[in-house]
Amino acid sequence: MSTILEKIAAIEAEMARTQKNKATALHLGILKARLAKLRRELITPKGGGGATGEGFDVAKTGDARIGFVGFPSVGKSTLLSNLAGVYSEVAAYEFTTLTTVPGCIKYKGAKIQLLDLPGIIEGAKDGKGRGRQVIAVARTCSLVFIVLDVLKPLQHKKLLEHELEGFGLRLNKQPPNIHFRKKDKGGINLNTTCPQSELDIETVKTILSEYKIHNADITLRYDATSDDLIDVIEGNRVYVPCIYLLNKIDQISIEELDIIYKIPHCVPISAHHKWNFDDLLEKMWEYLKLIRIYTKPKGQLPDYNAPVVLHADKTSIEDFCNKLHRSIVKEFKYALVWGSSVKHQPQKVGIEHILADEDVVQIVKKV
Repeated sequence: MSTILEKIAAIEAEMARTQKNKATALHLGILKARLAKLRRELITPKGGGGATGEGFDVAKTGDARIGFVGFPSVGKSTLLSNLAGVYSEVAAYEFTTLTTVPGCIKYKGAKIQLLDLPGIIEGAKDGKGRGRQVIAVARTCSLVFIVLDVLKPLQHKKLLEHELEGFGLRLNKQPPNIHFRKKDKGGINLNTTCPQSELDIETVKTILSEYKIHNADITLRYDATSDDLIDVIEGNRVYVPCIYLLNKIDQISIEELDIIYKIPHCVPISAHHKWNFDDLLEKMWEYLKLIRIYTKPKGQLPDYNAPVVLHADKTSIEDFCNKLHRSIVKEFKYALVWGSSVKHQPQKVGIEHILADEDVVQIVKKV
């Protein structure tokens, strides 16, 4: 393992030494590709699967999963205890939490699983202090809460982002709009729909040859960087929304709080005093992009207590049926929908109809 870490350190040192200009773009592209390959080996080592981490993987329950990531002693356990009412050991020393502690909250009818992960330290992506197991759990979450201490500057934020990005997590980003397809023959075919400032055919060929790919179609639909292209080739990147929680705001002044509120994706809170939790939950709901659909049995009132929760990307009647039970789709005839997604109340719709938040649905089966 140390040899991989040494190689990574050597490449990072060379990248730091190299000036950034058009002449060195090709060389930097090769270095970035090599770095990405080594990082992937760190994430999934060659050979048999390693021993399972004790108590790190927690069974997924509920409609969404949120992981708390942060340095030791920033208040992750206090936050979990006060949000979910689950006792996670809290003490005045670092590394109090040693394994994942799960909790669950109900918000707007959706069950949301919260995971209090152990604190990570600098160098976590290279395996220091159980960091890799912690980040591996963070990869499976639908939303990441990065918990920061308000008194320590945003240096922590940069370090944490660097650790997570090094492990294939992309925070608050969209997947690159790059079409990439391998083929058997015909060489590298590069199409661009807009002018490129960094990638040209030579750079693309060099990066691809580093992955031993010599025949592929690539379409760049925006001004892409070599990092974006490497992300697409690797294909194991996880794009996760993220909220930065600035904890311990009871120790700063009102003027400082006003400045902090202007930082994007940030929510200032005090886990100990339970300040600003409503704002946090509202923002959490917005970033999770969940929608609630109520069911209505024939001849009865809709059940507003137990909504079916769908993700905003999958909101068709078919997804709704599959969430209830797999067999419903086979017997599906049509559905009656009340709500903002239809013109008439109720309206008869087919299986492709896209639902909106808080619609009421009644499914009619074939006889």
